[in-house]
Amino acid sequence: MPEFIDAHGIAIVYDVYPARTTPRAVVQLVHGLGEHARRYSALIEALTADGFAVYANDHRGHGRTGMAHHGDDSTKLGRPGPGGFRAAVAAVWQMTELIREENPELPLVLLGHSGGSFIAQILLNAHPSAYDALALSGSALRLPGSLHAGRLNARWQTAEAMGTEWLASDLDVGRAFLEDPLTTVTPAAQLFTLRDQLRFYGRPRRNLGHDIPVLLMVGRDDPVGGPQSVHRLADSYRTRSGLTDVTTLVYPGARHEVFNEVQQKDVRGDLLAWLDRRFAVRD
Repeated sequence: MPEFIDAHGIAIVYDVYPARTTPRAVVQLVHGLGEHARRYSALIEALTADGFAVYANDHRGHGRTGMAHHGDDSTKLGRPGPGGFRAAVAAVWQMTELIREENPELPLVLLGHSGGSFIAQILLNAHPSAYDALALSGSALRLPGSLHAGRLNARWQTAEAMGTEWLASDLDVGRAFLEDPLTTVTPAAQLFTLRDQLRFYGRPRRNLGHDIPVLLMVGRDDPVGGPQSVHRLADSYRTRSGLTDVTTLVYPGARHEVFNEVQQKDVRGDLLAWLDRRFAVRD
């Protein structure tokens, strides 16, 4: 497993998946809170088959990175360690710089899910010219009232509930999450300090100065933000940031993890079709 060392001396583990045809772009996959990059194997397979190389790291405190950092203590998974949330964001930016160095001629697509989508929003604000497209799933406008982090399973909570029903309508997804030794269901409020929790909030940068295509994918029953919040995010990218190519796709019956949902093949197909229209096949 390749790795790089961040500014605090922590080894960040990542994977590189080469395109299986002539590469037309690179996708930087930014996973969500409490999970790890290898949960996206079906998506990665679809991307590489369609000519997209994929780079995906396990964030600070997460997955293989977290287990090594925390001495194989799985009870500490999700905790970012020294530097907190800002250091976690900085490590993802370091991943971007590595990708750019290794693939100077290829466009770069930033693809973030959930907590990773918030990191992606922050990185686009800070480094708009570094990316050629942005795709977000399970995202939200990062403002109080539009972004929800507590009691996410409330509408599905029963005496028999696992607590992970909010992830997908396919309950096997939630069961697999609980059985995965590299995931954690510890709430964000217990993983981050109050100051770090506040750093999740923000809004798209005004007058971004770099017009890139944006795709927002959300389940209609997603409790983190849901369609209303994502439509607000799309409007903010248009009116505040000045972006002219912003697409929102809402999936009826889907919950938070649209790439793991019952209709996941359609979701992957929609992403690939959107990418195909913007990044031509290379000879």
